[in-house]
Amino acid sequence: MTAETSARYREFKMPDVGEGLTEAEILKWYVQPGDTVTDGQVVCEVETAKAAVELPIPYDGVVRELRFEEGATVDVGASIIMVDVAPGSGEAPAAPAPAAAPAPSPAPGKAPAAPEAGPAGGGRTPVLVGYGVAEASTKRRPRKGGTQKSASAAAPVPEQVNGHAGTGTVPSPARPLAKPPVRKLAKDLGVDLATVTPSGPDGIITREDVHAATAPLRELPEAPAPAAAPVPAPVSVPAAPSSATARETRVPVKGVRKATAAAMVGSAFTAPHVTEFLTVDVTRTMKLVEKLKTDKDMGGARVSPLLLVAKAVLVALKRHPEVNAAWDEANQEIVLKHYVNLGIAAATPRGLIVPNIKDAQDKTLPRLAEALGELITTAREGRTTPAAMQGGTVTITNVGVFGVDTGTPILNPGESAILAVGSIKPQPWVHKGKVVPRQVTTLALSFDHRLIDGALGSMFLADIGAVLEQPKRLITWA
Repeated sequence: MTAETSARYREFKMPDVGEGLTEAEILKWYVQPGDTVTDGQVVCEVETAKAAVELPIPYDGVVRELRFEEGATVDVGASIIMVDVAPGSGEAPAAPAPAAAPAPSPAPGKAPAAPEAGPAGGGRTPVLVGYGVAEASTKRRPRKGGTQKSASAAAPVPEQVNGHAGTGTVPSPARPLAKPPVRKLAKDLGVDLATVTPSGPDGIITREDVHAATAPLRELPEAPAPAAAPVPAPVSVPAAPSSATARETRVPVKGVRKATAAAMVGSAFTAPHVTEFLTVDVTRTMKLVEKLKTDKDMGGARVSPLLLVAKAVLVALKRHPEVNAAWDEANQEIVLKHYVNLGIAAATPRGLIVPNIKDAQDKTLPRLAEALGELITTAREGRTTPAAMQGGTVTITNVGVFGVDTGTPILNPGESAILAVGSIKPQPWVHKGKVVPRQVTTLALSFDHRLIDGALGSMFLADIGAVLEQPKRLITWA
């Protein structure tokens, strides 16, 4: 390949989409060879051991080659896509560099990393996710197998792209600034981002802006409620065997499930677990939940029993700050943390993830409700970022949503405690000297016995139960 050709073709390499990750699986391609791409456009979705992430391309051009198929596991640093950054030069497409990794066969297996081959002419480092660029463009993400019908306004339209003749330069308005998850939300709700008034810094459109734009639509009786954003099915799961007599199906362990398995094994055999149980009358808490749902001070935020459980945990941590700690094995130290990153375990189609609410101890009840709602929505959409799952201190897992009474949860690695909340249901209970039906649940607290002895763990769990039994303690103990 000549120097001129090398400068024309750019290799986009798999970035490190987390901290220290070495590989990622390509879940979906949003472009195909021949499609026109612009700086900041999302070209594919990949899954790491922590989360699913969309990758934007860092330059303009025409896609010439996809180096890997969907479902392939790719090493960080391997070239995944080749882009012609000068499609109008008239030169015939050149063959890929011999050193580039070839596209793998459909058979499973990890693809080898391609040798380092930086593009000539400099350029900025590829980014993970971002807002794109403010240059004029009406480019929309092409669907799989489809054609790209719009062209960049920053350069003349090529004479022939995907079999459609170009007509020259097409002027277009500035592209609204928004993160890829917000763009997808707008698409799912049928909102044109060009009509949305941004409220974020530097004119960035937020989720709240998109939801606000749908308010007039929701007032129309004929407008259907927006469907929940679909979560892409894991491409790693093979199709069911065609034979009706098949007795087994083997599913490769990769991505989030693989990381979760390793973390749970490490936690179970590293931290000495102790689990304690407490059955609590939460009738007053359930009544408070119903009152808060109509309280204007909550600002319309979603109110659930989990919200008050989270607040009860924060109040108990304030009374027993020694619980909020970590064990430093290398330095043989106990690290007391003066902040609470409250983890919420979430079951998703990709497996168990535990994003956390940063600095939860500083949030009022309405702000905590907003943060909890955003965390749950993002997890369900499969858009939780690796950063959102790092730095947790204490976790809550709500097994009650599955109708389970309780369990013995395993600690999230690096954390000191995890609280399991069982189902809330009417049970006979002694109340004011009489056996009457009350709303009752069972709490299970697992903690690291290196950090928390039995007395401290018992007092911490008792305080959580006391708040849920008498929620007025949220005021008196706060």
